Amino acid sequence: MLENEAVLDWNIIPAKQNDMPISYKEFNASIRNSIKNNQKRIKLMDVLGQRFIGAGLECSGTDPIEIEINGIPGNDLGIFMDGPIITVKGNAEDQVGNTMNSGTIIIHGDCRDVAGLSMRGGKIFVKGNGGYRIGIHMKEYQNQIPIIVIGGAGKEFFGEYMAGGILMALGLKFENSHIVNIEKAISPNLGSGIHGGRIYIRGDVPDAYLGVGAMKTQFSEEDMRLLLPIISEFCNYFNVDEEFILEKAFVKITPGSHRPFAAYYTAKPI
Repeated sequence: MLENEAVLDWNIIPAKQNDMPISYKEFNASIRNSIKNNQKRIKLMDVLGQRFIGAGLECSGTDPIEIEINGIPGNDLGIFMDGPIITVKGNAEDQVGNTMNSGTIIIHGDCRDVAGLSMRGGKIFVKGNGGYRIGIHMKEYQNQIPIIVIGGAGKEFFGEYMAGGILMALGLKFENSHIVNIEKAISPNLGSGIHGGRIYIRGDVPDAYLGVGAMKTQFSEEDMRLLLPIISEFCNYFNVDEEFILEKAFVKITPGSHRPFAAYYTAKPI
C-alpha cells in the first residue's frame, strides 16, 4: 500500500481559509455539499469551534456517513443527527448529541456541559471527562435507548431530569501509556430529578451525592449483561483493557419515583 493510499477514500475539508477559521455556516454547507456529491467519508481539518457540525444529517446503517474531526468542534455537535458516525480527535464543546436520534459520536478527549441533552437514541463515547448536566432530559422509546459513556468523571447534576436511556461514568484517568483509577467518577446532585433510565457509576457513590429522586438499587447479573457490550465497544474505541474496567464494582442509580418533585407542588390549584 502506498503511504497516502489510506487517505484517498476520505474527502478532506479544511476549516481554515487564509489561516483564518471559516464561518460555521459556510463550513457546514461544504460538508453537506460533499455528502450530496456522494462522499461518505469526510475528514475535517483544523476545526476551531465551528458549531452544528453534523446537524440533522441522516443515513442508514447499511450506507453510513463517517466524519472525522481534527480539532475542537463547537456547540451542538451532532444535533438532531440520525445515523452518521462522528469521531473527534480532540475535545468537544457544549451540547454534544443534542436531541440526537441515532448514530455514534466518539470523542478522544473531554466533552463540556449538557452532552446528550434530550438525546433520544444513538451512542456517545467520551474517553476523558464530562462537564455539568451530562444526559439531562435523556429519554427512550421502545427499543430506542440512548447511551452515553464517560471514561473519566462527570461533574454535578449528572443525569439530571433523566427520563430514559443508559448513562455511565467509568472513573478512568489516562496517564501517558497507562490507565489509573480516579477516586470518584461523579460529583454531587447525581441524578437529580431522574424519573426514568439507569445510571451506572464505576466505584464509590456516597449517599450524600444522590440528587432529589435518585436512589441506589441492587446491581444484578442482568445489569452486567447489559453493560458488557457497551464496555467492550468503549474499550475498542480507546484501546482500553476490558478486564481493568471490570476489576471495580459498579453502583446502579435509578429513579425513586416517576414524580420526584411531587411534594414541591400544591395538591390543588390555588
